[in-house]
Amino acid sequence: MSKVEVDAIEPQSGTSLTIGASGDTITIPSGATITNSGTATGFGATGSASWVTGSIKTTTFTATAGEGYFCNTTGGGFTVNLPAGTAGDVVAFKDYANTFQTYALTLDPNGSEKIGGSTDPTTLISEGLAVTLVYIDSTKGWLVTDSGLQSDAPQTYDIDFLVIAGGGGGGGYWYGGGGGAGGYRTSTETVEIGTVITTTVGDGGTAPASSTRGGNGVDSTMSGTGLTTITSTGGGGGGADNAVKTGNNGGSGGGSSGYSSSAGDRGLGDTPSTTPSQGNDGGANTAGAVYGGGGGGAAGAVGGSSSNDNGAAGGAGTASSITGSSVTRAGGGGGAGSNNGGAGGTLGAGGAGGGGAGARETPAVSGVAGTANTGGGGGGSAGSGSNGAGGKGVIILSMPDASYSGNTTGSPTVTTGVSGKTIIEFNGTGSYTT
Repeated sequence: MSKVEVDAIEPQSGTSLTIGASGDTITIPSGATITNSGTATGFGATGSASWVTGSIKTTTFTATAGEGYFCNTTGGGFTVNLPAGTAGDVVAFKDYANTFQTYALTLDPNGSEKIGGSTDPTTLISEGLAVTLVYIDSTKGWLVTDSGLQSDAPQTYDIDFLVIAGGGGGGGYWYGGGGGAGGYRTSTETVEIGTVITTTVGDGGTAPASSTRGGNGVDSTMSGTGLTTITSTGGGGGGADNAVKTGNNGGSGGGSSGYSSSAGDRGLGDTPSTTPSQGNDGGANTAGAVYGGGGGGAAGAVGGSSSNDNGAAGGAGTASSITGSSVTRAGGGGGAGSNNGGAGGTLGAGGAGGGGAGARETPAVSGVAGTANTGGGGGGSAGSGSNGAGGKGVIILSMPDASYSGNTTGSPTVTTGVSGKTIIEFNGTGSYTT
């Protein structure tokens, strides 16, 4: 194989030069660079531009055929003067900072030249837009041959969610059942940048003083465009004395009152049903003429049942490390204990995770409210006005520190740098824009 080394190749006559013959393969070695300082034709790449990456344009300039420019209008809109066109010329422009929708980029044709058949300037006003124009002739001038938006290649990241509803209130008046915990749901979603995530945190159920079941907790909801809406159901209220002894259904069910006689009097959890389950059934008193209230169901366990004058314990909640350390939430409320004429009865303990303890008749101890922002159920009553309300729910988001946008409403608690994660805790209505 022979080798020719020269600094330039020029035709012997005329202005045309042919390299190789028909059927030959011309190889450009790896690492070699071809620089085009003239006009390239016949390469099958008509309509492409060489992007200028060393200089971001921020003020009015004149474009050069064959080049593409990144244009930053953050400081205000400006104008690009297009070059005098020759058929096949290409220019291209890209919204560098996603601000064309606020500060437009104006394309001005050269003198009597045209853009799309008109001599009027054209404005680019779509966020994230990239556009390529090719000069075709004097009739149409510059025509758009390719365009796209930054949203066509969305950026995404994962967010972990914990959504807990308000806990149910304890049953009112005598030998009340414990309130069920608010529904407990988790999820991991892939979100696009710019998505608005809306949160609504449910309140705890009420604690009525009369012979009335405890109030159900209020649902908590997380939603956003392109996301799976998560609704956790409020906890069921606890049953109250013999008139309304059954516990209510809910995220977790309320416990039945004392002086019940069937496990069927317990409130049912995971109502409506979800996958995986958001809670468990409440407990009951199954012995008949005794007065211990059933415990409220919880995220991690069913409420305890009683067969005597002792109040049953609320079910245990579920632990999560979404905030960086293990915290148990959504515990059930304890059932009330009664002395039943001096026989002696103890109150039911609140379930781990914010469940309130039940009341006791003698010596009198009032039922305890579920802990706020855990979705814990309230303790059942052993006398007028002694039951506990349910605890308010909570919604918690966790995402990489580098992805956190800082765009929130509703004054959530924001903690950064938790093992590389940012934690957003909502205790009320609010939003986060990714």
